[in-house]
Amino acid sequence: METTLRGVGVSHGVAIGEVRHMGTAVLEPPAKQIPAEEAEREQGRARKAVEAVAADLMARGNLAGGEAQAVLEAQAMMAQDPELMADVERRIAVGSTAERGVYDAFASYRELLAGAGEYLAGRVADLDDVRNRIVARLLGVPMPGVPDSDEPYVLVARDLAPADTALLDPTLVLGFVTEEGGPTSHSAILARALGVPAVVALPGAGEIAEGTMIAVDGSTGEIFVNPSDEKKAQLEAAAAERKAALAASTGPGATADGHKVPLLANIGGPADVAAAVEAGAEGVGLFRTEFLFLDDSKQAPSEEKQIAAYRQVLEAFPEGRVVVRVLDAGADKPLDFLTPADEPNPALGVRGLRTLLDHPDVLRTQLTALAKSAEGLPVYLEVMAPMVADRTDARAFADACREAGLRAKFGAMVEIPSAALRARSILQEVEFLSLGTNDLAQYTFAADRQVGAVSRLQDPWQPALLDLVQLSAEAAKAEGKSCGVCGEAASDPLLACVLTGLGVTSLSMGAASIPYVRATLAKYTLAQCERAAAAARATDSAEDARSAAQAVLSGE
Repeated sequence: METTLRGVGVSHGVAIGEVRHMGTAVLEPPAKQIPAEEAEREQGRARKAVEAVAADLMARGNLAGGEAQAVLEAQAMMAQDPELMADVERRIAVGSTAERGVYDAFASYRELLAGAGEYLAGRVADLDDVRNRIVARLLGVPMPGVPDSDEPYVLVARDLAPADTALLDPTLVLGFVTEEGGPTSHSAILARALGVPAVVALPGAGEIAEGTMIAVDGSTGEIFVNPSDEKKAQLEAAAAERKAALAASTGPGATADGHKVPLLANIGGPADVAAAVEAGAEGVGLFRTEFLFLDDSKQAPSEEKQIAAYRQVLEAFPEGRVVVRVLDAGADKPLDFLTPADEPNPALGVRGLRTLLDHPDVLRTQLTALAKSAEGLPVYLEVMAPMVADRTDARAFADACREAGLRAKFGAMVEIPSAALRARSILQEVEFLSLGTNDLAQYTFAADRQVGAVSRLQDPWQPALLDLVQLSAEAAKAEGKSCGVCGEAASDPLLACVLTGLGVTSLSMGAASIPYVRATLAKYTLAQCERAAAAARATDSAEDARSAAQAVLSGE
Protein backbone atom coordinates (compact mmCIF):
# COMPACT_ATOMS: atom_id res chain seq x y z
CA MET A 1 0.00 0.00 0.00
CA GLU A 2 1.40 3.38 -1.03
CA THR A 3 1.96 5.90 1.74
CA THR A 4 3.42 9.40 1.64
CA LEU A 5 5.83 10.89 4.18
CA ARG A 6 7.25 14.41 4.22
CA GLY A 7 10.61 15.64 5.37
CA VAL A 8 12.77 18.53 4.20
CA GLY A 9 14.00 18.33 0.62
CA VAL A 10 17.60 19.50 0.48
CA SER A 11 18.95 18.28 -2.87
CA HIS A 12 17.02 18.29 -6.15
CA GLY A 13 16.09 15.24 -8.16
CA VAL A 14 14.11 12.02 -7.91
CA ALA A 15 15.43 8.67 -6.69
CA ILE A 16 13.47 5.40 -6.89
CA GLY A 17 14.95 2.26 -5.35
CA GLU A 18 15.10 -0.19 -2.47
CA VAL A 19 16.03 0.93 1.03
CA ARG A 20 19.39 0.04 2.53
CA HIS A 21 20.10 1.18 6.08
CA MET A 22 23.33 2.69 7.31
CA GLY A 23 25.53 0.22 9.23
CA THR A 24 24.72 0.12 12.93
CA ALA A 25 26.66 2.27 15.35
CA VAL A 26 29.45 0.76 17.40
CA LEU A 27 28.22 -1.03 20.53
CA GLU A 28 29.27 0.36 23.89
CA PRO A 29 32.45 -1.47 24.95
CA PRO A 30 32.36 -3.38 28.28
CA ALA A 31 33.51 -1.51 31.39
CA LYS A 32 36.15 -3.95 32.60
CA GLN A 33 39.23 -3.13 34.66
CA ILE A 34 42.78 -3.82 33.46
CA PRO A 35 45.87 -4.40 35.64
CA ALA A 36 48.09 -1.36 36.18
CA GLU A 37 50.94 -2.95 34.21
CA GLU A 38 48.79 -3.02 31.05
CA ALA A 39 47.98 0.70 31.12
CA GLU A 40 50.95 1.79 29.00
CA ARG A 41 50.17 -0.80 26.32
CA GLU A 42 46.50 0.25 26.23
CA GLN A 43 47.47 3.91 25.98
CA GLY A 44 49.65 3.03 22.99
CA ARG A 45 46.73 1.16 21.36
CA ALA A 46 44.52 4.21 21.86
CA ARG A 47 47.08 6.57 20.34
CA LYS A 48 47.58 4.33 17.30
CA ALA A 49 43.84 4.01 16.72
CA VAL A 50 43.37 7.78 16.95
CA GLU A 51 46.19 8.43 14.48
CA ALA A 52 44.85 5.79 12.08
CA VAL A 53 41.34 7.26 12.13
CA ALA A 54 42.68 10.81 11.66
CA ALA A 55 44.79 9.63 8.71
CA ASP A 56 41.78 7.85 7.20
CA LEU A 57 39.64 11.01 7.49
CA MET A 58 42.39 13.10 5.89
CA ALA A 59 42.70 10.56 3.04
CA ARG A 60 38.94 10.61 2.48
CA GLY A 61 39.09 14.39 2.38
CA ASN A 62 41.87 14.37 -0.22
CA LEU A 63 39.79 12.04 -2.39
CA ALA A 64 36.62 14.09 -2.02
CA GLY A 65 38.15 17.57 -2.44
CA GLY A 66 36.20 20.83 -2.19
CA GLU A 67 34.00 21.56 0.80
CA ALA A 68 34.05 17.90 1.85
CA GLN A 69 37.81 18.04 2.30
CA ALA A 70 37.59 20.94 4.74
CA VAL A 71 34.85 19.23 6.76
CA LEU A 72 36.80 15.94 7.00
CA GLU A 73 40.04 17.68 7.90
CA ALA A 74 38.19 19.42 10.74
CA GLN A 75 37.03 15.97 11.92
CA ALA A 76 40.59 14.67 11.78
CA MET A 77 41.72 17.54 14.01
CA MET A 78 38.87 16.69 16.37
CA ALA A 79 40.16 13.11 16.63
CA GLN A 80 43.62 14.40 17.55
CA ASP A 81 42.46 17.00 20.07
CA PRO A 82 45.19 16.97 22.77
CA GLU A 83 42.77 17.56 25.66
CA LEU A 84 40.59 14.66 24.56
CA MET A 85 43.62 12.40 24.19
CA ALA A 86 44.89 13.41 27.63
CA ASP A 87 41.49 12.49 29.10
CA VAL A 88 41.61 9.11 27.34
CA GLU A 89 45.05 8.38 28.79
CA ARG A 90 43.96 9.44 32.28
CA ARG A 91 41.06 7.01 32.17
CA ILE A 92 43.29 4.19 30.97
CA ALA A 93 45.79 4.96 33.75
CA VAL A 94 43.11 4.22 36.37
CA GLY A 95 42.03 0.92 34.84
CA SER A 96 39.97 1.43 31.67
CA THR A 97 40.67 -0.47 28.48
CA ALA A 98 41.67 1.62 25.46
CA GLU A 99 38.22 1.34 23.85
CA ARG A 100 36.39 2.12 27.09
CA GLY A 101 38.68 5.07 27.79
CA VAL A 102 37.95 6.50 24.34
CA TYR A 103 34.20 5.89 24.70
CA ASP A 104 33.96 7.57 28.12
CA ALA A 105 36.24 10.51 27.26
CA PHE A 106 34.23 11.31 24.14
CA ALA A 107 30.97 10.93 26.10
CA SER A 108 32.20 13.47 28.65
CA TYR A 109 33.16 15.97 25.96
CA ARG A 110 29.84 15.35 24.21
CA GLU A 111 27.96 16.32 27.38
CA LEU A 112 29.90 19.58 27.55
CA LEU A 113 28.90 20.50 24.01
CA ALA A 114 25.29 19.48 24.47
CA GLY A 115 25.17 21.47 27.71
CA ALA A 116 25.97 24.65 25.76
CA GLY A 117 22.39 24.77 24.52
CA GLU A 118 23.19 22.49 21.57
CA TYR A 119 24.68 25.39 19.63
CA LEU A 120 27.37 22.93 18.56
CA ALA A 121 24.96 20.12 17.68
CA GLY A 122 26.57 19.72 14.28
CA ARG A 123 29.92 19.13 15.94
CA VAL A 124 28.30 16.66 18.35
CA ALA A 125 27.26 14.51 15.38
CA ASP A 126 30.77 14.73 13.96
CA LEU A 127 32.23 13.88 17.37
CA ASP A 128 30.06 10.76 17.61
CA ASP A 129 31.29 9.62 14.23
CA VAL A 130 34.95 10.07 15.21
CA ARG A 131 34.34 8.13 18.45
CA ASN A 132 32.63 5.29 16.61
CA ARG A 133 35.48 4.99 14.15
CA ILE A 134 38.15 4.88 16.88
CA VAL A 135 36.24 2.36 19.00
CA ALA A 136 35.52 0.17 15.94
CA ARG A 137 39.22 0.06 15.13
CA LEU A 138 40.11 -0.86 18.71
CA LEU A 139 37.45 -3.60 18.82
CA GLY A 140 38.47 -4.92 15.42
CA VAL A 141 34.95 -4.65 13.97
CA PRO A 142 33.86 -3.07 10.66
CA MET A 143 33.54 0.69 10.60
CA PRO A 144 29.97 1.98 10.78
CA GLY A 145 29.05 3.40 7.44
CA VAL A 146 27.55 3.00 4.01
CA PRO A 147 26.40 -0.60 3.34
CA ASP A 148 28.11 -2.79 0.73
CA SER A 149 25.86 -3.40 -2.27
CA ASP A 150 26.35 -4.27 -5.92
CA GLU A 151 22.91 -2.88 -6.80
CA PRO A 152 21.82 0.78 -6.63
CA TYR A 153 19.79 1.69 -3.54
CA VAL A 154 18.34 4.54 -1.47
CA LEU A 155 20.32 5.01 1.73
CA VAL A 156 18.35 5.55 4.95
CA ALA A 157 20.05 6.64 8.18
CA ARG A 158 19.46 8.45 11.43
CA ASP A 159 22.06 10.94 10.27
CA LEU A 160 25.00 10.88 7.90
CA ALA A 161 28.47 11.82 9.06
CA PRO A 162 30.50 13.98 6.65
CA ALA A 163 32.95 11.10 6.18
CA ASP A 164 30.14 8.97 4.77
CA THR A 165 28.46 11.65 2.66
CA ALA A 166 31.68 12.90 1.09
CA LEU A 167 32.49 9.61 -0.63
CA LEU A 168 29.03 8.41 -1.60
CA ASP A 169 29.11 6.75 -5.02
CA PRO A 170 26.27 8.38 -7.03
CA THR A 171 26.16 5.33 -9.32
CA LEU A 172 25.13 3.15 -6.37
CA VAL A 173 23.50 5.56 -3.92
CA LEU A 174 20.48 6.85 -5.81
CA GLY A 175 19.49 9.18 -2.98
CA PHE A 176 19.37 9.35 0.78
CA VAL A 177 16.93 9.99 3.58
CA THR A 178 17.76 10.88 7.20
CA GLU A 179 15.79 11.35 10.40
CA GLU A 180 18.04 14.15 11.65
CA GLY A 181 19.69 17.12 9.97
CA GLY A 182 18.40 20.29 8.41
CA PRO A 183 18.62 22.20 5.12
CA THR A 184 21.96 23.79 6.11
CA SER A 185 23.65 20.80 7.76
CA HIS A 186 26.97 19.49 6.45
CA SER A 187 25.31 16.47 4.86
CA ALA A 188 22.73 18.59 3.02
CA ILE A 189 25.39 20.90 1.61
CA LEU A 190 27.55 17.97 0.50
CA ALA A 191 24.53 16.19 -1.04
CA ARG A 192 23.87 19.22 -3.21
CA ALA A 193 27.51 19.32 -4.24
CA LEU A 194 27.30 15.63 -5.26
CA GLY A 195 24.00 16.09 -7.05
CA VAL A 196 22.38 13.27 -5.03
CA PRO A 197 18.64 13.68 -4.26
CA ALA A 198 18.21 13.94 -0.49
CA VAL A 199 15.53 14.43 2.14
CA VAL A 200 16.38 15.13 5.79
CA ALA A 201 14.48 15.65 9.06
CA LEU A 202 12.03 12.84 8.25
CA PRO A 203 10.56 11.45 11.51
CA GLY A 204 10.46 7.65 11.55
CA ALA A 205 12.78 7.19 8.58
CA GLY A 206 14.61 4.44 10.44
CA GLU A 207 11.39 2.43 10.69
CA ILE A 208 11.16 1.92 6.92
CA ALA A 209 12.05 -1.75 6.48
CA GLU A 210 15.21 -2.87 4.67
CA GLY A 211 14.43 -3.66 1.03
CA THR A 212 11.28 -1.53 0.88
CA MET A 213 10.78 0.24 -2.44
CA ILE A 214 10.59 4.02 -1.98
CA ALA A 215 10.61 7.09 -4.19
CA VAL A 216 12.42 10.21 -2.97
CA ASP A 217 11.63 13.68 -4.30
CA GLY A 218 14.50 15.87 -3.15
CA SER A 219 12.76 19.01 -4.38
CA THR A 220 9.51 18.68 -2.42
CA GLY A 221 10.77 16.58 0.52
CA GLU A 222 8.18 13.88 -0.20
CA ILE A 223 8.88 10.17 0.31
CA PHE A 224 6.54 7.65 -1.33
CA VAL A 225 6.70 4.24 0.37
CA ASN A 226 5.73 1.33 -1.91
CA PRO A 227 4.86 3.72 -4.75
CA SER A 228 2.41 2.52 -7.38
CA ASP A 229 3.54 2.05 -10.96
CA GLU A 230 1.49 5.15 -11.80
CA LYS A 231 3.32 7.23 -9.16
CA LYS A 232 6.72 5.98 -10.36
CA ALA A 233 5.84 6.89 -13.94
CA GLN A 234 4.62 10.30 -12.83
CA LEU A 235 7.84 11.04 -10.90
CA GLU A 236 10.06 9.72 -13.70
CA ALA A 237 8.21 11.87 -16.24
CA ALA A 238 8.64 14.95 -14.05
CA ALA A 239 12.35 14.16 -13.63
CA ALA A 240 12.76 13.75 -17.41
CA GLU A 241 10.98 17.06 -18.00
CA ARG A 242 13.32 18.79 -15.53
CA LYS A 243 16.35 17.24 -17.22
CA ALA A 244 15.22 18.46 -20.64
CA ALA A 245 14.59 21.95 -19.28
CA LEU A 246 18.06 22.02 -17.75
CA ALA A 247 19.69 21.00 -21.02
CA ALA A 248 17.79 23.70 -22.92
CA SER A 249 18.65 26.46 -20.46
CA THR A 250 22.00 28.15 -21.02
CA GLY A 251 23.57 31.57 -20.69
CA PRO A 252 23.23 34.25 -18.00
CA GLY A 253 20.43 34.12 -15.46
CA ALA A 254 17.35 36.11 -16.42
CA THR A 255 13.57 36.12 -16.15
CA ALA A 256 11.37 35.43 -19.17
CA ASP A 257 11.13 39.16 -19.94
CA GLY A 258 14.88 39.69 -19.83
CA HIS A 259 15.36 41.00 -16.27
CA LYS A 260 18.95 39.97 -15.46
CA VAL A 261 19.64 37.97 -12.29
CA PRO A 262 23.30 36.93 -12.22
CA LEU A 263 23.70 33.33 -11.00
CA LEU A 264 26.89 32.87 -8.99
CA ALA A 265 28.51 29.93 -7.23
CA ASN A 266 29.30 29.31 -3.57
CA ILE A 267 32.77 27.78 -3.26
CA GLY A 268 35.16 26.75 -0.51
CA GLY A 269 38.38 27.02 -2.48
CA PRO A 270 40.14 26.29 -5.80
CA ALA A 271 38.92 22.66 -5.81
CA ASP A 272 35.32 23.85 -6.32
CA VAL A 273 36.06 26.09 -9.30
CA ALA A 274 35.77 23.46 -12.07
CA ALA A 275 32.21 22.50 -11.09
CA ALA A 276 31.21 26.16 -10.92
CA VAL A 277 32.58 26.90 -14.39
CA GLU A 278 30.94 23.76 -15.82
CA ALA A 279 27.57 24.78 -14.37
CA GLY A 280 27.82 28.14 -16.12
CA ALA A 281 28.31 30.26 -13.01
CA GLU A 282 28.68 33.94 -13.87
CA GLY A 283 31.16 34.34 -11.06
CA VAL A 284 31.49 33.55 -7.37
CA GLY A 285 28.95 34.97 -4.93
CA LEU A 286 30.50 33.43 -1.82
CA PHE A 287 34.12 32.35 -1.49
CA ARG A 288 34.28 30.83 1.99
CA THR A 289 37.90 31.54 2.89
CA GLU A 290 37.70 29.87 6.32
CA PHE A 291 38.37 26.48 4.71
CA LEU A 292 41.89 27.69 3.94
CA PHE A 293 42.36 28.54 7.62
CA LEU A 294 41.02 25.16 8.80
CA ASP A 295 44.09 23.44 7.34
CA ASP A 296 45.89 24.35 10.56
CA SER A 297 43.82 25.50 13.54
CA LYS A 298 46.99 26.54 15.42
CA GLN A 299 48.01 29.42 13.16
CA ALA A 300 46.80 31.50 10.24
CA PRO A 301 48.05 30.60 6.73
CA SER A 302 50.88 32.79 5.47
CA GLU A 303 50.22 35.71 3.17
CA GLU A 304 51.93 33.79 0.35
CA LYS A 305 49.72 30.73 0.79
CA GLN A 306 46.61 32.90 0.81
CA ILE A 307 47.67 34.78 -2.33
CA ALA A 308 48.18 31.50 -4.23
CA ALA A 309 44.74 30.16 -3.28
CA TYR A 310 42.89 33.40 -3.99
CA ARG A 311 44.59 33.93 -7.33
CA GLN A 312 43.60 30.45 -8.55
CA VAL A 313 39.95 31.35 -8.02
CA LEU A 314 40.21 34.86 -9.46
CA GLU A 315 41.95 33.61 -12.62
CA ALA A 316 39.06 31.22 -13.33
CA PHE A 317 36.57 34.09 -13.79
CA PRO A 318 38.09 36.69 -16.12
CA GLU A 319 35.70 39.64 -16.42
CA GLY A 320 33.50 37.90 -13.83
CA ARG A 321 32.47 38.89 -10.34
CA VAL A 322 34.15 37.17 -7.38
CA VAL A 323 32.80 37.95 -3.90
CA VAL A 324 35.16 36.90 -1.12
CA ARG A 325 34.01 36.55 2.46
CA VAL A 326 36.82 37.26 4.88
CA LEU A 327 37.45 34.69 7.60
CA ASP A 328 34.28 33.65 9.43
CA ALA A 329 35.67 31.96 12.54
CA GLY A 330 33.84 31.07 15.73
CA ALA A 331 30.69 29.13 16.71
CA ASP A 332 30.87 25.83 14.78
CA LYS A 333 34.16 26.87 13.10
CA PRO A 334 36.54 27.40 16.04
CA LEU A 335 40.22 28.11 15.48
CA ASP A 336 42.64 27.60 18.35
CA PHE A 337 44.63 30.76 17.63
CA LEU A 338 41.56 32.99 17.36
CA THR A 339 38.45 31.84 19.16
CA PRO A 340 38.05 31.46 22.92
CA ALA A 341 37.45 27.90 24.12
CA ASP A 342 35.27 28.81 27.08
CA GLU A 343 32.48 30.88 25.50
CA PRO A 344 29.16 29.87 27.10
CA ASN A 345 27.24 30.57 23.89
CA PRO A 346 29.60 30.65 20.88
CA ALA A 347 26.98 31.39 18.22
CA LEU A 348 26.09 34.58 20.09
CA GLY A 349 29.61 35.47 21.09
CA VAL A 350 32.81 36.53 19.35
CA ARG A 351 32.56 35.21 15.79
CA GLY A 352 32.95 36.52 12.25
CA LEU A 353 33.92 40.18 11.99
CA ARG A 354 34.00 40.48 15.78
CA THR A 355 36.83 37.94 15.87
CA LEU A 356 38.76 39.73 13.13
CA LEU A 357 38.44 43.14 14.78
CA ASP A 358 39.88 41.57 17.94
CA HIS A 359 42.79 40.25 15.81
CA PRO A 360 43.50 43.08 13.34
CA ASP A 361 46.76 41.48 12.20
CA VAL A 362 44.87 38.44 10.83
CA LEU A 363 42.40 40.68 9.01
CA ARG A 364 45.16 42.92 7.66
CA THR A 365 47.12 39.95 6.29
CA GLN A 366 44.05 38.52 4.57
CA LEU A 367 43.05 41.83 3.01
CA THR A 368 46.62 42.47 1.83
CA ALA A 369 46.75 38.97 0.31
CA LEU A 370 43.48 39.61 -1.52
CA ALA A 371 44.77 42.93 -2.84
CA LYS A 372 47.95 41.31 -4.17
CA SER A 373 46.14 38.30 -5.62
CA ALA A 374 43.96 40.54 -7.82
CA GLU A 375 46.83 42.61 -9.23
CA GLY A 376 46.83 42.57 -13.02
CA LEU A 377 43.70 40.45 -13.34
CA PRO A 378 40.55 41.60 -15.21
CA VAL A 379 38.25 40.45 -12.45
CA TYR A 380 35.63 42.31 -10.43
CA LEU A 381 36.75 41.59 -6.89
CA GLU A 382 34.36 42.28 -4.02
CA VAL A 383 35.16 41.61 -0.37
CA MET A 384 32.58 41.29 2.39
CA ALA A 385 32.53 40.89 6.14
CA PRO A 386 30.49 38.24 7.97
CA MET A 387 28.28 38.95 10.98
CA VAL A 388 27.92 42.70 10.54
CA ALA A 389 25.54 44.00 13.21
CA ASP A 390 25.43 47.74 12.57
CA ARG A 391 27.00 50.77 10.90
CA THR A 392 29.90 50.81 13.36
CA ASP A 393 30.87 47.28 12.26
CA ALA A 394 30.54 48.22 8.59
CA ARG A 395 32.69 51.33 9.03
CA ALA A 396 35.41 49.38 10.85
CA PHE A 397 35.56 46.83 8.03
CA ALA A 398 35.60 49.45 5.27
CA ASP A 399 38.40 51.33 7.07
CA ALA A 400 40.44 48.12 7.33
CA CYS A 401 39.98 47.47 3.60
CA ARG A 402 41.17 50.96 2.69
CA GLU A 403 44.16 50.74 5.03
CA ALA A 404 45.22 47.47 3.35
CA GLY A 405 45.17 49.19 -0.06
CA LEU A 406 42.39 46.95 -1.34
CA ARG A 407 40.98 48.12 -4.68
CA ALA A 408 37.66 46.34 -4.55
CA LYS A 409 34.07 46.87 -3.52
CA PHE A 410 33.52 46.44 0.23
CA GLY A 411 30.33 44.79 1.39
CA ALA A 412 28.49 43.50 4.43
CA MET A 413 26.71 40.23 5.01
CA VAL A 414 23.19 40.45 6.40
CA GLU A 415 23.01 37.54 8.84
CA ILE A 416 21.77 39.33 11.95
CA PRO A 417 18.25 40.82 12.02
CA SER A 418 19.65 44.19 13.15
CA ALA A 419 21.56 44.44 9.87
CA ALA A 420 18.38 43.91 7.84
CA LEU A 421 16.42 46.37 9.96
CA ARG A 422 19.13 49.03 9.59
CA ALA A 423 20.39 48.08 6.13
CA ARG A 424 20.21 51.60 4.75
CA SER A 425 22.42 52.84 7.58
CA ILE A 426 24.99 50.11 6.91
CA LEU A 427 24.99 51.00 3.20
CA GLN A 428 26.37 54.45 4.08
CA GLU A 429 29.68 52.65 4.74
CA VAL A 430 29.74 49.79 2.21
CA GLU A 431 28.83 49.28 -1.44
CA PHE A 432 26.75 46.11 -1.39
CA LEU A 433 24.85 43.66 0.81
CA SER A 434 24.80 39.87 0.69
CA LEU A 435 22.12 37.96 2.58
CA GLY A 436 23.33 34.86 4.39
CA THR A 437 19.90 33.28 4.80
CA ASN A 438 21.16 30.29 6.83
CA ASP A 439 22.41 32.39 9.73
CA LEU A 440 19.73 35.05 9.26
CA ALA A 441 17.10 32.34 9.87
CA GLN A 442 19.06 30.99 12.83
CA TYR A 443 19.15 34.37 14.56
CA THR A 444 15.67 35.46 13.55
CA PHE A 445 13.99 32.37 14.99
CA ALA A 446 16.50 31.40 17.73
CA ALA A 447 16.78 28.04 15.94
CA ASP A 448 20.19 26.39 15.65
CA ARG A 449 20.83 25.57 11.99
CA GLN A 450 22.31 22.17 12.92
CA VAL A 451 19.42 20.89 15.04
CA GLY A 452 16.88 18.80 13.14
CA ALA A 453 14.20 19.32 15.81
CA VAL A 454 13.89 23.00 14.86
CA SER A 455 14.28 22.60 11.09
CA ARG A 456 10.76 24.04 10.64
CA LEU A 457 12.15 27.39 11.77
CA GLN A 458 15.18 27.07 9.51
CA ASP A 459 12.94 26.88 6.45
CA PRO A 460 13.87 29.86 4.22
CA TRP A 461 10.21 30.13 3.17
CA GLN A 462 9.29 31.51 6.59
CA PRO A 463 7.40 34.77 5.91
CA ALA A 464 9.31 36.65 8.64
CA LEU A 465 12.57 35.80 6.86
CA LEU A 466 11.12 36.97 3.54
CA ASP A 467 10.19 40.25 5.25
CA LEU A 468 13.82 40.79 6.25
CA VAL A 469 15.00 39.97 2.73
CA GLN A 470 12.66 42.58 1.28
CA LEU A 471 13.75 45.20 3.82
CA SER A 472 17.38 44.69 2.81
CA ALA A 473 16.64 44.68 -0.93
CA GLU A 474 14.56 47.86 -0.69
CA ALA A 475 17.31 49.62 1.27
CA ALA A 476 19.89 48.67 -1.36
CA LYS A 477 17.63 49.88 -4.19
CA ALA A 478 17.07 53.19 -2.41
CA GLU A 479 20.84 53.66 -2.15
CA GLY A 480 21.48 52.54 -5.75
CA LYS A 481 23.45 49.53 -4.58
CA SER A 482 23.19 45.75 -4.95
CA CYS A 483 21.78 43.14 -2.60
CA GLY A 484 22.42 39.46 -3.33
CA VAL A 485 21.58 36.20 -1.57
CA CYS A 486 24.36 33.70 -0.91
CA GLY A 487 22.60 31.41 1.56
CA GLU A 488 21.16 28.03 0.69
CA ALA A 489 17.78 29.68 0.01
CA ALA A 490 19.06 30.65 -3.44
CA SER A 491 19.39 26.97 -4.44
CA ASP A 492 15.59 26.43 -4.33
CA PRO A 493 14.38 27.26 -7.88
CA LEU A 494 10.90 28.34 -6.79
CA LEU A 495 12.26 30.43 -3.93
CA ALA A 496 14.81 31.96 -6.32
CA CYS A 497 11.86 33.41 -8.25
CA VAL A 498 10.38 34.80 -5.03
CA LEU A 499 13.73 36.31 -3.99
CA THR A 500 13.94 37.97 -7.40
CA GLY A 501 10.45 39.33 -6.84
CA LEU A 502 11.53 40.72 -3.47
CA GLY A 503 14.20 42.80 -5.22
CA VAL A 504 17.32 40.65 -4.77
CA THR A 505 19.83 41.49 -7.52
CA SER A 506 21.91 38.27 -7.67
CA LEU A 507 21.71 34.68 -6.44
CA SER A 508 24.61 32.50 -5.31
CA MET A 509 24.39 28.77 -4.61
CA GLY A 510 26.15 25.42 -4.85
CA ALA A 511 27.18 24.77 -8.46
CA ALA A 512 24.85 21.78 -8.85
CA SER A 513 21.79 24.00 -8.29
CA ILE A 514 22.60 26.65 -10.91
CA PRO A 515 21.03 24.86 -13.92
CA TYR A 516 17.79 24.25 -11.97
CA VAL A 517 17.52 27.88 -10.92
CA ARG A 518 18.41 29.20 -14.39
CA ALA A 519 15.76 27.04 -16.07
CA THR A 520 13.05 27.98 -13.57
CA LEU A 521 13.74 31.73 -13.64
CA ALA A 522 13.54 31.70 -17.43
CA LYS A 523 9.90 30.53 -17.26
CA TYR A 524 8.52 33.59 -15.47
CA THR A 525 8.46 37.36 -15.91
CA LEU A 526 9.64 39.77 -13.27
CA ALA A 527 6.02 40.79 -12.64
CA GLN A 528 5.06 37.17 -11.97
CA CYS A 529 7.98 36.85 -9.54
CA GLU A 530 6.85 40.00 -7.76
CA ARG A 531 3.29 38.71 -7.43
CA ALA A 532 4.56 35.38 -6.12
CA ALA A 533 6.72 37.20 -3.55
CA ALA A 534 3.78 39.31 -2.37
CA ALA A 535 1.60 36.19 -2.07
CA ALA A 536 4.26 34.36 -0.05
CA ARG A 537 4.72 37.27 2.36
CA ALA A 538 0.95 37.51 2.90
CA THR A 539 0.88 34.07 4.56
CA ASP A 540 1.74 32.98 8.10
CA SER A 541 3.74 29.80 7.61
CA ALA A 542 6.54 28.49 5.42
CA GLU A 543 4.32 25.79 3.95
CA ASP A 544 1.60 28.28 3.06
CA ALA A 545 4.17 30.69 1.62
CA ARG A 546 5.52 28.03 -0.74
CA SER A 547 1.98 26.98 -1.77
CA ALA A 548 0.92 30.58 -2.38
CA ALA A 549 3.96 31.31 -4.55
CA GLN A 550 3.48 28.06 -6.46
CA ALA A 551 -0.17 28.92 -7.10
CA VAL A 552 0.72 32.33 -8.53
CA LEU A 553 3.46 30.99 -10.79
CA SER A 554 1.36 28.08 -12.03
CA GLY A 555 -1.50 30.45 -12.87
CA GLU A 556 -3.98 28.94 -10.41
